Amino acid sequence: MMEKVLITGGAGFIGSHLAEKLLGEGKEVFILDNFSTGSRVNLEPIKDHPRLHVKPGDISDKPLLVELAGKADMIFHMAAAVGVKLIVEKPVNTIETNIIGTENVLKAASETGNKKLVLASTSEVYGKGTEKKFHEEDDLIFGSTTHSRWSYGCSKAIDEFLALAYHRSQGLPVIIVRLFNTVGPRQVGDYGMVVPRFVQQAINGDPICVYGDGKQVRCFTHVNDVVNALCLLADNEECVGQIFNVGNDDPVTIKKLAEKVRKIVNPNATIKHISYQKAYGAGFEDIRVRRPDISKLLKAIEYTPKAGLNDIIQDVKDHLLSDLTP
Repeated sequence: MMEKVLITGGAGFIGSHLAEKLLGEGKEVFILDNFSTGSRVNLEPIKDHPRLHVKPGDISDKPLLVELAGKADMIFHMAAAVGVKLIVEKPVNTIETNIIGTENVLKAASETGNKKLVLASTSEVYGKGTEKKFHEEDDLIFGSTTHSRWSYGCSKAIDEFLALAYHRSQGLPVIIVRLFNTVGPRQVGDYGMVVPRFVQQAINGDPICVYGDGKQVRCFTHVNDVVNALCLLADNEECVGQIFNVGNDDPVTIKKLAEKVRKIVNPNATIKHISYQKAYGAGFEDIRVRRPDISKLLKAIEYTPKAGLNDIIQDVKDHLLSDLTP
């Protein structure tokens, strides 16, 4: 029997790639998206697929969630307020979307037969942690509540607590994935995502704007590698009730990233440093090092990130240039 999958936020950057992969595996896919940060353009490659069903709507709509969850065998909950810029500008929306929306999804999954649910969380839950590599069992350390920047990580941590509470008290089969800097085609730089922002600036001939000193360390993973990991985890019953870091553990400084983008996209581009205060307003705090320990993930599934950083930059460049082609 054909498996039916619901993806909340399925028109988003990661959700659309996930939908494409699941359709390719022969599954029937239902997408729920309010198109606030997602886009119908992301669904262009699959828009006419006979096994794709797109339902405009919001995870705040409880009856609609129950209706769609009732049709599905499993759920990927990808809908969330995302991006540092959006978090700083719309903190209330961030908190309400992430906490109340996720609670609605968990309830819908529970009420329609305890459907397996993969919850997309984030590396932001590690907050101000200073570990060289973040492990799933590390303590979560957030900054003061006077800095709205931490509301995203805190709200997603509550999502995790909620999901695990549903698993323990009601037997809901949940798998939590903490995503680390996922990048690739269809991602935009509007909400603070650094790679597409750098690439677009280089394409435009503008300065590549590095926030702060550029010594921040990040690890970037191609969206195709992330989507493959999500599907493998979802298919592994031993992963139920657990949390997994999903990403690449190859570190790079943001300054080095800017230099790579300049070399691959536009050697004539300049690199310019901008203060966090100018970029995000007073009081913004950044995470200095964000690098995952993926040893638990490697033990659970056969996962090896295939795309390196140069490949990622090239793919983002090709995608953005294709958007400019008449």
